[in-house]
Amino acid sequence: MDTATALWGFALLVGLLTITPGLDTALILRTAVLGRRRRAWGVVLGIQTGTLAWGVLASAGATAVLTASHLAYEVLRWAGAAYLVWMGGRMLRDSWRRSPAPAPAPALAAGTAAGTDTAADGPGPAADSGDGLLAGWRRGALTNLLNPKVGVFYVALLPQFIPPGAPHLAFGTLLTCEHIALGLAWSAVLVAFARAVRHWLAGDRARRVLDRITGGVVAAFGVRLAVGD
Repeated sequence: MDTATALWGFALLVGLLTITPGLDTALILRTAVLGRRRRAWGVVLGIQTGTLAWGVLASAGATAVLTASHLAYEVLRWAGAAYLVWMGGRMLRDSWRRSPAPAPAPALAAGTAAGTDTAADGPGPAADSGDGLLAGWRRGALTNLLNPKVGVFYVALLPQFIPPGAPHLAFGTLLTCEHIALGLAWSAVLVAFARAVRHWLAGDRARRVLDRITGGVVAAFGVRLAVGD
């Protein structure tokens, strides 16, 4: 396998996996539909940070520990499952406890019309701490880094696309960056779509339903990770 064939083949495979709906898609869509554009991009960047970390570690051979050590895999698997179940359960809990949102003030409505993030992410300091880029990045990164199956996926996949004689770390990192580029492009499509349909889902009832669906999906992924082999 030459370099060009490896790059195109890997791009085709991970491209198909990227557009397949899953946990990442649910988190990005839910955050963007709620109007939290900065936080949605934080989730995207966090997910890709986790992808980069797993790819580099797999290229360096470090994630082989997950396949060789049952204990290391199990510890990370249960930590990831607990985090996903907690996050999904929190979304479900908040969707049942949330009271109807008050009507937006004129200044906030003007901010939305102008296309700024003020109304989308909430006013004042709360937006930076709860709905900002860093909060989204933390959620996306933890979701990815606490999933040992991502590491095992890279351990199994990357060696098949590294040409003979190519440096494993450098070429594996290149393939990972290719995966990240495709993920960023698809995430941009998801965020744009979510913002286009956001006005149809602006009501408090629609937001509660969205949180229940997303929370259920996230919690289900956590349960699946816990009971899976």
